[in-house]
Amino acid sequence: MGGSSAGVLVPSVSKADEMGASVTPLAVSSSETTDVAGAPAAEGETVPDGSRDGAAVEADAERDRDLLCPICMGVIKDAFLTACGHCFCYMCIVTHLNNKSDCPCCGNYLTKSHLYPNFLLNKLLKKQCVRQIAKSASPIEHLRVALKQVQTDMQFIKDDINAVEKHRTELYRVRESSLVRTGSDNLQIRSNDVTAQLNHQEHQRKDAFSGSETSSLIQSGRVIARKRKIQAQFKELQECYLQKRRLGASQSHHPKEKVDAKVREGYHVGLEDFQSILTTFTKYSRLRVIAELRHGDLFHSANIVSSIEFDCDDEYFATAGVSKRIKVFEFSTVLNQPSEVNCPVVELATRSKLSCLSWNKYSKNVIASSDYEGIVTVWDVTTRQSIMEYEEHEKRAWSVDFSRTEPSMLVSGSDDCKVKVWSTKQEASVINIDMKANICCVKYNPGSSVHVAVGSADHKIHYFDLRNTSSPLCVFKGHWKAVSYVKFLSTNELASASTDSTLRLWDVNGTCPVRTFVGHTNEKNFVGLTVNNEYIACGSETNEVCVYHKAILTPAARHKFGSWDLDDAEDDAGLYFISAVCWKSDSPTMLAANSQGTIKVLVLAA
Repeated sequence: MGGSSAGVLVPSVSKADEMGASVTPLAVSSSETTDVAGAPAAEGETVPDGSRDGAAVEADAERDRDLLCPICMGVIKDAFLTACGHCFCYMCIVTHLNNKSDCPCCGNYLTKSHLYPNFLLNKLLKKQCVRQIAKSASPIEHLRVALKQVQTDMQFIKDDINAVEKHRTELYRVRESSLVRTGSDNLQIRSNDVTAQLNHQEHQRKDAFSGSETSSLIQSGRVIARKRKIQAQFKELQECYLQKRRLGASQSHHPKEKVDAKVREGYHVGLEDFQSILTTFTKYSRLRVIAELRHGDLFHSANIVSSIEFDCDDEYFATAGVSKRIKVFEFSTVLNQPSEVNCPVVELATRSKLSCLSWNKYSKNVIASSDYEGIVTVWDVTTRQSIMEYEEHEKRAWSVDFSRTEPSMLVSGSDDCKVKVWSTKQEASVINIDMKANICCVKYNPGSSVHVAVGSADHKIHYFDLRNTSSPLCVFKGHWKAVSYVKFLSTNELASASTDSTLRLWDVNGTCPVRTFVGHTNEKNFVGLTVNNEYIACGSETNEVCVYHKAILTPAARHKFGSWDLDDAEDDAGLYFISAVCWKSDSPTMLAANSQGTIKVLVLAA
């Protein structure tokens, strides 16, 4: 059974030489990881030190001039972008627009409503400022900056403790006044009813004593469990609090955002955000199994479930894998019937092993698949027939995805280093993107039909605008092995998984990872990735499902699959791995499958 994992290894090499050269691990050249001021010298040439230093200084000076505000001629502070494409300090351009209604650079008509914060430039300016301080500042200055940050953080904590205490006092006062009103209302009960009322309450107390005691114990146990969870991950929660508080403080300086700066009276927006995270993070501590089924038969070794997906209404889910079959199950039936009697409502036979499935986001009866022969197929589940077959990929196709905003469009990626965009209205591909490494995953941005994220064996995520595919909008670098999955939590948040045993969360408006998650094991196989608004879940090569809150770096909950074969029960961690996971929309319920062919319905529980 240990060999059943063959065929789902994540590509980790570059495109093979067409003349038959041996395939070697993909290496990233130093030019891709190092910023160079000018073009490198030709091989064998030497560059005089003086000319090189002069060129570097000139390049630095030119770069510094590009970061100057055209109004005050100083380095831009709080950069804002105009509709005509020019950047200014926020206060500089606002002061100018109080007197005139034009752009100081080009003279085009301009008002305050045409100003937009330039997040990327602000991020770059902050990094440059940190680098300059690091280069020029003395150890004493470094210490002074650090102490100033500590003082600021201590003030945040002091303010927030006062706000929480004040809010708690108000809640206590409201509760006390409510009890007083309830007591005064009870005093108005007629005297001839008092005895009967007391007797009735006494009987109720006796009957419900054991039940209320049990309920109290359960509630107390949950509180203790939450406290233990907070203590176990106190460091991560502390970092999360400080990050939110600092971000909230910086945002409150913008006049446009002052209206929302205090969500609750006395509460800062950063504290409010952290309270929301803390509530959702401590709400769940484990994954509970509510249903289970077997995907294959006990005597068939090809049981790996490569992909598992809900339809657009979450009424049905489909599975696919190395068994060369797409199986569609009714979710409610799986929940209500024993695992031994669960049969698919539809079963589609395919010519090759399947790597990925994607339901059409508007039509329940349309589903797309990609397979090991490079064929992308669109199926009609009702008629059990293929609608379209696209055969342009030259090697195994790893991933396929339907657009959420344009139901006739889908995208696929393959080991032939090509990304192809298809339309169900025509047989040939609409767009072709040639890349330099194997494509492991593709995903449409849920809010756009022209933006696609591509995970590659070159360890990067390439984010494309399909209207101009000559180069990506941005490239996200951080993983040090192949990127096996990409998924969007929202139109701005992108999660990625890699065989470096990490998940990363990205802001599509920037290029640096927002957060890196560790706690699962993934070194060679596709283990699945699924996201919802708050949580990210993935599989592990230890045969576990791991769930992360998007604001906390370590798992919030885990569930380990056991082996149905008692002889393998002790060794299953080395034999089997989680191969596919999928959240049910807007729900704490998820599907998970492993390489043994076991599918479980899991729900987050306290």
